[in-house]
Amino acid sequence: MPEKKHLASIAILIKDRHAHAVDVQRILTDHGKVILGRMGINPSRSCIKNCTGIISLIVEGTNKEIKALTKELDGYYGIVAKTTIMTD
Repeated sequence: MPEKKHLASIAILIKDRHAHAVDVQRILTDHGKVILGRMGINPSRSCIKNCTGIISLIVEGTNKEIKALTKELDGYYGIVAKTTIMTD
């Protein structure tokens, strides 16, 4: 029997988006099949160097798929990822 899929949100804080943009994009591309939507903002519009970035994802996948994505993002120094599962 296939594992149940869940809807979840993942909040990602990137402490230096210039330094981590390539890594984050690679991870999101690798896990693209579970990503339904993505929104990114730059909270400091006038920032030129060491800027913080925030990405919000809506995902649909198994617990294993969602946890793998979150764990890979959260495993990088300077990136914090937190998941909220919204369905049972």
